[in-house]
Amino acid sequence: MTSSTSAAAGTASNPDYDLPGNDLDPNNLTAEQRKTIPLIIRVYGALCALDGIIALPLMGAYFGIILYRLAIGQESALIGSDLTLTFTMTAIGSVLTFISSVALIIFGWTLLKSYRRDAGLWAYALIVMTVGQILIDVMLQGIGVHLIRPAIQLAILTGLSPTIDPTLREERELQRHLRDLEDRVAAAGGMLGRDLTGEGYIKLNFFNLFWVFMVCCVLGLIIEVIFHMVYVEPGVYQDRAGLLFGPFSPIYGFGAVLLTIALNRFYKKSFVIIFLVSAVIGGVFEAAVSWWMQTSFGAIAWSYSYELLPGVPDPMAILFAGRTSTPFMLMWGTLGLFWIKLCLPRLLKLINLIPWKMRYSLTTVVAALMLTNGVMTLQALDCWFCRESGIAPSSPVEEFYAEHFDNAYMEHRFQSMTIHPKTSSRVDSPKTEA
Repeated sequence: MTSSTSAAAGTASNPDYDLPGNDLDPNNLTAEQRKTIPLIIRVYGALCALDGIIALPLMGAYFGIILYRLAIGQESALIGSDLTLTFTMTAIGSVLTFISSVALIIFGWTLLKSYRRDAGLWAYALIVMTVGQILIDVMLQGIGVHLIRPAIQLAILTGLSPTIDPTLREERELQRHLRDLEDRVAAAGGMLGRDLTGEGYIKLNFFNLFWVFMVCCVLGLIIEVIFHMVYVEPGVYQDRAGLLFGPFSPIYGFGAVLLTIALNRFYKKSFVIIFLVSAVIGGVFEAAVSWWMQTSFGAIAWSYSYELLPGVPDPMAILFAGRTSTPFMLMWGTLGLFWIKLCLPRLLKLINLIPWKMRYSLTTVVAALMLTNGVMTLQALDCWFCRESGIAPSSPVEEFYAEHFDNAYMEHRFQSMTIHPKTSSRVDSPKTEA
């Protein structure tokens, strides 16, 4: 009966090409895709839909109150004399929460109805929205227990997204085996880590990009220290590290990853194009990181507000409120040019020195250590912000950081950084008391 049904279907709008599964046609569901989603996942889907249904009227009431108070002339009670940063971030977060609530309802419905492919796609969309909510929550409330719920949701969605649709899981498994085979063939031909399609220079996978990040975190720190000793304060050493532990400057690591992804297809282009693309990407990235650090923790690690070009104020410093400048955008352009033309090929050879049997295990261990380092750095900055705001430690975590990473330690570790709580968007900023 099943075979005859399949044969009939094959003669209809979806002909059978004797290929495995669904003949590579996403509109032709396989037997695996037609299976009912397990009960526990459907229960989770029901909870997601319920969460969204409850949140929507609450968000509607919230927006209604704001509109009502604006209509009766109480805007000063809401935003003060101008549109404050805290109010702006709260509004953006509220809109994102509203959109996420609608997405949760749809996602929950697709799980309940066992629409596997649709559920997988909505899971990816919710991952992006959840990451955005976490970033905004950090900017408004810092690091705390309020992040547990979105973190759990992010973990569940990350686990579900590649497994909810069997065909996607099978495709990934097949792709993994093909990648292993390609890597072995490439290694034998001296092309390990290269983009074998010829469209780019380096293969943009996690392994390559992670080690690009690691190496450039160290190289960036060395460049920062030398630049400060030679140009900013001749002969004066200043620790320019950006993480709680180790000789790392993550802005250069992330910047190198961003430039590698953006410039990978430009490696054969002219020097001028590579220079301009690197300058724009690097400058905007530097400004975005500075803005997020200040709005989240009141942290200012660099400022070019008084940067001057020969005889005139720097337009880039004015445009980006001192978060980047024309000389530093030119520096990013130069770094990008040297990076894609000279450094990346040599770095790839260095990465390939990692023994084959250790490639993934070593990467996993180092990535876990760096993730721990990054999380602890953000927690230490959050506790530093609270102490500078006059908020006493009120939890074991805060007491731990107050004891082991107090203000003196943080000032010595992050010598180029200062905390200014009143410039943040945090609801616990001292400016809310004024």
